[in-house]
Amino acid sequence: MFTGLVEEIGIVKEKVSIGGGIRFTFTAKNILEDIHIGDSINVNGVCQTVIDFGVNLFVVESVEETLKKTSFNNLGVGFKVNLERSMKANSRFGGHFVLGHVDSVGKILEITKLSSSYKVKVSFDENFSNYLIPVGSIAIDGVSLTLVDVQKNNFSVAIIPHTWANTIFASKRVGDSVNLEFDVIGKYVAKSLGKTDLVFSEKWLKEAGY
Repeated sequence: MFTGLVEEIGIVKEKVSIGGGIRFTFTAKNILEDIHIGDSINVNGVCQTVIDFGVNLFVVESVEETLKKTSFNNLGVGFKVNLERSMKANSRFGGHFVLGHVDSVGKILEITKLSSSYKVKVSFDENFSNYLIPVGSIAIDGVSLTLVDVQKNNFSVAIIPHTWANTIFASKRVGDSVNLEFDVIGKYVAKSLGKTDLVFSEKWLKEAGY
């Protein structure tokens, strides 16, 4: 479990193919202070297990399923990544419930610099549209953000300068892919309402009494 508050920016030091997967070595510093083999690290929104670590670096192995559902195939040596350790039970919860389980890969459509923030528009698979609501939460590359507005197949978020400067957003460009994790609470609500698919049709809403 994570909060979506990035602790530091790491860099891809090495990328090695292992069968259908990839072994990544990332540089880091702050998150290594209490690291152990088997710990979970959120890397660009993807929960990964530490299999080895050393001075200012740690190693993970991304399997085929992870590569299919995330933008990890696009990572190259020298690329920057957002890093966050799993949360402690007795620590403050500053973001929202982030599992590190990517639902979909989106694409940055627009980046607009405003007077006191940045506005970023991202495309997404419209099959997930029922999990997004204005002023709701979403994790983009592991960063907990608040939705400004939501359209059929795109949404916008506002990013404050601190978040912009202390995550990999500062290096993002239009056309870049990003990992998206939708709010887990919304998923459980859909499940509790008996929804087995992702689309709340008008017919279904009427039958449910809405």
